[in-house]
Amino acid sequence: MPANPPAASPPESKRVMLATDLIPLGERALRGILDHVIAVGDEAETTYLEVKSSLDLGSRAGVAKIAKFLLGAANRRPHEAVRHFHGYAVLVIGAQKSSAPGVPRGVEAHELEDRLRPYLGPQFPAFEFGRIGIDAKNEVLFVIAQPPVEGQTIFPCHKSFQGDHRRDSLDDGAIYVRGASNTRPARAGEVLALVERSRGGGKPPIDLDVDIRGSIGRVDRLDEVLGRLYDFEEEKFAKRREPEQSSFASTSALLASSIPGGGRPPTAEERAERLEVWRSRKPTHIAQGRAHFIGVGLDGVGIEIVSRDRFIAKPQLIVTFHNCEAFDFLESDDTDYEKLVKPILRRRDLFGIDLAQDALQLTPPAYPVSWRNQGGDVEVVLTPESLRPNIPWTSDRDDYVILARDPQASAVSATWLLTEDGSDGITRGELQVTTADLIDAADLFKATFSPDR
Repeated sequence: MPANPPAASPPESKRVMLATDLIPLGERALRGILDHVIAVGDEAETTYLEVKSSLDLGSRAGVAKIAKFLLGAANRRPHEAVRHFHGYAVLVIGAQKSSAPGVPRGVEAHELEDRLRPYLGPQFPAFEFGRIGIDAKNEVLFVIAQPPVEGQTIFPCHKSFQGDHRRDSLDDGAIYVRGASNTRPARAGEVLALVERSRGGGKPPIDLDVDIRGSIGRVDRLDEVLGRLYDFEEEKFAKRREPEQSSFASTSALLASSIPGGGRPPTAEERAERLEVWRSRKPTHIAQGRAHFIGVGLDGVGIEIVSRDRFIAKPQLIVTFHNCEAFDFLESDDTDYEKLVKPILRRRDLFGIDLAQDALQLTPPAYPVSWRNQGGDVEVVLTPESLRPNIPWTSDRDDYVILARDPQASAVSATWLLTEDGSDGITRGELQVTTADLIDAADLFKATFSPDR
């Protein structure tokens, strides 16, 4: 007899129990579901959970099976669905009892959505995907259906598919529902129940919490300090000698750009011409220097949104900060004195390229944050893919910086409005945002541009 005999398998009732009082989103929740499937295999299948050990996601048959699950999940009754996973339903692809072989990596969510859409139709609710890597080539894929709600229409199949087995086929116009462990055509009573669901008064009203993450900045004497810096640049150019050693001037002199070395010095006529061009563009230079100063000197701002007890598909939230202005957020490594004060004579690298040339700012096409200065206000537009019930969605704090136009304002007002895809309704709200402590522009200059910062 071996020294350490293997433990006997526990009775079925003692095996891994699946916690269904959580929302099945995020790696921790999905790993719990995967562990349960590996422990019990097909016995894990219920009205809210389906398992496929393997599926060719590039084939029509594989796509049709996913579509059938989603149709059945969308045609559940809300009061029954909410008992598990807060109403969500999950299809696990690439797992079975005792193992998780996975499916090949590389399945793009948007490509799979495009293949599913002909079966689901244009008004079908949003759904999500999750992944857990198995090895370098394979992963377990999770298709997550949203909770059904009262007032939703019935979701029929929009395209036929004939599989090798009748149970795998789809019929155009058929209504599918989730049974105890499979998806099947609806019976008469189930169709009538879905008709009642569609009469349930529509979606519940939107209850939204909007909070600001970060601070609205306040800077005193900003125009005065910028004006002094530009005056110093012109004086230095004209006198070609060190300025008076005031504390402010010494800091400016320390950080000011050097006159380019090497090559023929500019003639007096060339110097006069360059000075005249610089003066003519001075308002533009100061505006650009101001944006750089605030972008590197102040902290960024983000917005947190929480939808209370309701899923919102493809929302658009517009937040307006009144009597404020916004600038691109810049990292401290982007600090450049020549972008703060445009030099009259600029340094160039070996190839003649302007060292102070602004870097090209690229934003991904589907990025969910945009902003603009509109009149005397800042308008921020957020377009997340969805808002999940009671789960915060927060924008990053490295997109923009907001400055109060009135340095003495201890708070600024903000208003917001939300629209939802497929709905004409508008939800509105307002809030007061406390501003940051007032900082003098000279102190901010020293803190930001000092070599010892």
